[in-house]
Amino acid sequence: MSTGVDRESDRELTMSRAAVEAIASEMRASDDVFVMGEDVADYGGIFDSTQGLLEEFGRDRVMDVPISETAFIGAGVGAAQSGMRPIVELMFVDFFGVAMDQIYNQMAKNTYMSGGSFSVPMVLMTAVGGTYNDAAQHSQTLYGTFAHLPGMKVVVPSTAYDAKGLMHNAIRDDDPVVYMFHKRLQGLGWMPAPSGPKTGVPEDDYLIPFGEADVKRTGEDATVVTLGLHVHRALEAAENLVGEADVEVIDLRTLTPLDTDTVVESVQKTGRLVVVDEDYRSFGVTGEIVAQAAEGALDSLRAVERVAVPDVPIPYARPLEQEVNPDVADIEAAVRATQ
Repeated sequence: MSTGVDRESDRELTMSRAAVEAIASEMRASDDVFVMGEDVADYGGIFDSTQGLLEEFGRDRVMDVPISETAFIGAGVGAAQSGMRPIVELMFVDFFGVAMDQIYNQMAKNTYMSGGSFSVPMVLMTAVGGTYNDAAQHSQTLYGTFAHLPGMKVVVPSTAYDAKGLMHNAIRDDDPVVYMFHKRLQGLGWMPAPSGPKTGVPEDDYLIPFGEADVKRTGEDATVVTLGLHVHRALEAAENLVGEADVEVIDLRTLTPLDTDTVVESVQKTGRLVVVDEDYRSFGVTGEIVAQAAEGALDSLRAVERVAVPDVPIPYARPLEQEVNPDVADIEAAVRATQ
């Protein structure tokens, strides 16, 4: 499988179609790969995350499950330890609490607890993010919650090209991978995506290695580090700031492992850092990135701004949700504050 496929392709896909293409390819290559979760078969995933897989692979390998995250995530852990490569969908990341033991204590730690005698090669695929008025129990990202715990790799694609390459890598990895896709980027007709996530996607299989951030836009005056939906908001802000500041935008792509080197190199160049996150401000990605930059580029660092969701539950009311979720104007203001 190639790691160097040219990004340019005349064939444009949405993020959901790109990820499904990777899953289908891996399922064709190995009978050990299968998918299970709520509404992944007949419905194709409520965010189109498994659309079309049932028709090709049947119910033995694309399985709807009862509404018991504890049971089916636990079954995925057992299947992975037995040598299979399950892709288990947790419909909303917010629901992880009812299966916290299976995720935090079993999936993440069993390789360590067994002294390395077995691995847990499973993908926990889950939808994240708000901006569509689904309230406090269906709208979180919880990036920091998953990135904080050793033992799991955490992946957050922002484009179709990245979604496919990261999914191939996730399925082939021998460690548990949490694959977090933002609902707003999937390309759903009822939830319009911003311009940007639908990209050219090569037909050939390819891998995007974990721990390699992507500089989506180069610049000299300020560094914006972000992930998921806010990559696209940051790029829009950068374009709006042309003439005021030349902004570099870094898409982390993976949180665990974290590409600290790319962030530090950019900060050494620009001297100004803005970190944007749809997760809560406290104890999250913004604080971690700022700390890494301070440790690695303190002599270069002249200004820092953090843009994140305040420490409140995600509101249901549309105006209130829009207020707490960082938007393009918030990013522009943060960049201006560093100048």
